[in-house]
Amino acid sequence: MQAESVTIRPLESFSKQVKVLGSKSYSNRYLAISALSGQPTVIEGALICDDTQYLANALRQFGHVSVDIDAAAERITVTPTGAPMRAPSEDVYVGAAGTPIRFLIAMAGHAEGTTVLTGTQRMQERPMGSLLEALPALGVSAEAVRGNGSPPIKVTGPSFRGGSTRISGAVSSQFTSSLLINATRAEQDTEVTVIDDLISKPYVEMTIAALAEMGVTVKREGYTRFHVAAGQQLRGGSVTVEPDASGMSYFLAAAAVTGGTVTIPGIGSSSRQGDVGLVDALVRMGCSAEVSEDSITLTGGSLHGIDIDMEAMPDVVPTLAVVAAFAEGTTHISNIASLRIKECDRIAAVTAELRKMGITVEEQPDAMTITGGSPRGAVIDTYDDHRIAMCFAIAGLRTEGVVIKEPGCVAKSFPAFWQTLDTLHDDASGTI
Repeated sequence: MQAESVTIRPLESFSKQVKVLGSKSYSNRYLAISALSGQPTVIEGALICDDTQYLANALRQFGHVSVDIDAAAERITVTPTGAPMRAPSEDVYVGAAGTPIRFLIAMAGHAEGTTVLTGTQRMQERPMGSLLEALPALGVSAEAVRGNGSPPIKVTGPSFRGGSTRISGAVSSQFTSSLLINATRAEQDTEVTVIDDLISKPYVEMTIAALAEMGVTVKREGYTRFHVAAGQQLRGGSVTVEPDASGMSYFLAAAAVTGGTVTIPGIGSSSRQGDVGLVDALVRMGCSAEVSEDSITLTGGSLHGIDIDMEAMPDVVPTLAVVAAFAEGTTHISNIASLRIKECDRIAAVTAELRKMGITVEEQPDAMTITGGSPRGAVIDTYDDHRIAMCFAIAGLRTEGVVIKEPGCVAKSFPAFWQTLDTLHDDASGTI
């Protein structure tokens, strides 16, 4: 039975090396790509969490692959069954897993029959219309069952033939990633034109990097046109997932607000994850950092506010906002409208919970301004959103009396978060 709440113990300071679980974004991408490759694939260092479990279960439902998850070894093995890909007889339920459902909507176009994809009540409010509008030009019939652009989504295949399509990049980069991944199995070349400005560009970079690692080249013109030639063979074999930059953010923030030092191994300057950009943001706020090819060390300092555009790293906006609550002066975070359609409205949620802690926050449609001060203890509502729970837990390392409600929601991306956070209190320095 999940605890109804957890009370965070304040922390003077710490010096630790923290092992962060594998990237959720890369784990989802390698899972989806492996399911299309026709080759046995072993994903090492994979993140085993709600999102990847939902995607694995969905892939099994299509019948063409078996997916074996070894949580202790952080390994996922995807093996073709030899059976054709067929639409499941039952609805495919993905909970609150946004990336998986977007990948699966296009993937269902490869399956014979009609697939229905659905999720939680919040998932049934999230917009998928841009992707649904782009798929018919590639041969795929996909529609919202209720005609509102949101799940449940009904897809009829097998019909993903390829061709040319146009898509908006203004709502989610995952729509473009979904088309690129699924174009690898199309009968003909696929060209995707983004008709406006693509948000969250690093996530498309990660998709292209994952496809390249698996043997498929995507030709491109910046972020406006992408071309996937038919006939390229996805390879099987072994791939390794680097640590999750979003998960890392909470321990960087822990060092920032306590004046401690944290080292994250296995991720560094070569990472394509946009959330690594949080390191530079924290340095601008007064921290110091050492970044090598395969590790990041950050030490907290005297914090001050900054003005920052976080369009390229939306998942760590709540983390930075909590750090800003302890900084001198104001922090203005802009270009973050996409946060309104995440697991919750994260701009509204962060604003509400920081105000509970006595912090002044101005909320705009696509921005927020935080005036730093001395946050006080509060009972934090988490809105069934893993990122709200984790970022406000960090506030409790500096402030007495922070209670996080519904802490089990962290299972979506970081099941071991509370255990990892607790070990920061160990007296001895070392690895956790």
